[in-house]
Amino acid sequence: MKKVIVIAGPTAVGKSDFAIHIAQKYGLEIISGDSIQVYRGLDIGSGKVTKEEMRGVKHHLIDILSPLESYSVSDFQTMARKIIENSEKPMIICGGTGLYLKACLYDYTFEKEQKDAYDASFEGYTNEQLWGMLNTTDPQQAQKIHPNNRRRLIRSLTIQKNTGRKQSEIEQEQKHELLYDALIIGCTMNREKLYARINARVEKMFQMGLKQEMQSLLQQGVTFSNMCMEGIGYREWEPYFRENATEEEVKQRIQKDSRNFAKRQFTWFKHQMPVRWYTVDDAEDTEKVWQEIDAFCKR
Repeated sequence: MKKVIVIAGPTAVGKSDFAIHIAQKYGLEIISGDSIQVYRGLDIGSGKVTKEEMRGVKHHLIDILSPLESYSVSDFQTMARKIIENSEKPMIICGGTGLYLKACLYDYTFEKEQKDAYDASFEGYTNEQLWGMLNTTDPQQAQKIHPNNRRRLIRSLTIQKNTGRKQSEIEQEQKHELLYDALIIGCTMNREKLYARINARVEKMFQMGLKQEMQSLLQQGVTFSNMCMEGIGYREWEPYFRENATEEEVKQRIQKDSRNFAKRQFTWFKHQMPVRWYTVDDAEDTEKVWQEIDAFCKR
């Protein structure tokens, strides 16, 4: 059974740096489990690791798509599993997109009628209306989807319309068995400290030129209906470019959405996967987790 080390957790907690340290120590490679870092040109808002920060460690599934292309959890599953199967050494998956991680690691299958589900008749509804419809018919699935994630909302509603069954029920029928020998580490820290780091990180994104990055994407023909714009750090700009919000209001919204996403991530991982939570600023826990990683890699 192939070995996989998963480094999960909220934004700004230090996942990428931790994963790179592990990769350097054991000569491993990293698969990005992020749903936005696959896109070229979406660098600042996605917190994409730079070439310098990679420190020579090979990263997969970063900068592989144009921002005009689509990318789904089933695409990630297919590509990540292929990389894992072709590697003789353990692979590291680093990212905060929980569903992507679970789809790769577990017996999570996508039937064709689900994979290609998209009923255009739902296009006439607002995001709020779509989420309300799903919350009425399949509240369990609605809680997994951000109200602005239009593509996933329509997909879930389409699956229900085409099959007559709730998507949450279909997913519950999976055996939820791990396909790999996996060590799943969740990076965490004190909530107040984490939220302060998130706020500071967003401030830095603006200083680095996040607005200019957005302007460049729009000039390339990217619109807010493109899949890449669903990520936090990008979707919040729509009111600004429609002249309905100030730059400061966009910044505050990104900070708020990032904090709320961190809360949802903690809850999701605690219920969905056997995570070994690691307090990144605790020296004793740091020593313990490195011992566990060492034992995992050597066994």
